[in-house]
Amino acid sequence: MTQVTVVGGGLAGLVAARHLAADGADVELLERRESVGGRVRSRQIDGYTLDRGFQVLFTGYPAAQRELDYRDLNLQYFTPGATLARPGSRSVLADPRRDPASLTETLFNANVSFDDMTSLLGLWRELANGDESEVFVGEDESIDAFLRDRGFSNRFVERFFAPFYGGITLDRTLATSAAVFRYTFRMLAGGSIAVPAAGMGAIADQLADAAREAGVEITLDSEVEAIETDGDGAAVELAGESREADAVVVAADPKRASELIDVASIPIDAHGCVTQYLSLPTHQRLDTGKKLLLNAGGTEPNHVAPLSAVAPDYSPAGRELLSATFLGEQDRSDEELAKRTREALGAWYPERRFDDLELLATDRIPFAQFAQPPGFYRDLPSTDAPDGPVYLAGDYTNWSSIQGALESGRTAARAVLDS
Repeated sequence: MTQVTVVGGGLAGLVAARHLAADGADVELLERRESVGGRVRSRQIDGYTLDRGFQVLFTGYPAAQRELDYRDLNLQYFTPGATLARPGSRSVLADPRRDPASLTETLFNANVSFDDMTSLLGLWRELANGDESEVFVGEDESIDAFLRDRGFSNRFVERFFAPFYGGITLDRTLATSAAVFRYTFRMLAGGSIAVPAAGMGAIADQLADAAREAGVEITLDSEVEAIETDGDGAAVELAGESREADAVVVAADPKRASELIDVASIPIDAHGCVTQYLSLPTHQRLDTGKKLLLNAGGTEPNHVAPLSAVAPDYSPAGRELLSATFLGEQDRSDEELAKRTREALGAWYPERRFDDLELLATDRIPFAQFAQPPGFYRDLPSTDAPDGPVYLAGDYTNWSSIQGALESGRTAARAVLDS
């Protein structure tokens, strides 16, 4: 029986381990933290479910549909579209084909010209019917250039696409690869945005349960210090011991993976963010429903998510849970950032007061995504880039997303089994 060690218990490592074990390999997964999930984790604080930063699942992701049991996750869905918030005004933009109740508000949205709406509908048709295999190949350009080539006005780009894709790519300048835009927009046109009722960490928990059922031994609190190869095998060095294996799958985060193995093409340039979790009494619930609030008149915060309106179990009875996300690393204090969110909400809702807005927690995430400039996919490492029987599994072998992580795990398992 083939002995395989998987280093890292994020989504990629869990998927790789499960596929390997299901095919008959003897698999041990080593995770340095006290829980699995990597960047996709949740925690409970005083009855609130707090994900590690604002995260959502695009239900249209092919790898997610293949690897996850959506019914078991009890997905809770955002309403398609968004509320564009500016000082003194809020307006709705949605796909009326999927949210008919928004038709009137969308048609009379002052932020959207008739030409912009026509271009948007054309873009939906174009990308919804595109070939997925053709997205991350060939020539590329920035999201900004892609949108302007299609005739969108400066106002619409700045008020909708900049905050919306700022939330997806953590890059409000829209300098990210247009390939990422084309892929995710296609997912939005044909699928939904959701979170599990128990938090995004439920995704990792489900994958871990499936891996264990397949026979994977998951060992937590195990820091891998080095990986050595010799001949046809490899050894994983832990504190005070060495474990030999026929193959090793490195599914650690990009920075840690680049420390463990000599592969120069692993991307380590990053986009970061700060997400704060805030609470309001239920009677002060925002009137955005299950739509994101996009900051169309400034940059701080980039967006506010009405999490408990979407997933009621995220908060205890009588309280509403919001998240506010600031792009980039912030050197201001948690209290100063929360004050900025309170001021922004006050400007967006001048008829209301937000004195009762309570800061619950702050997640500062310096490496939330690796940078994805135009053409980035041509320089990413392949699964078999390391020397010897060592393989890579991580979104950095595809593109920075849950889709990229899940797909990479399956690809790594296949590479090990075919070797």
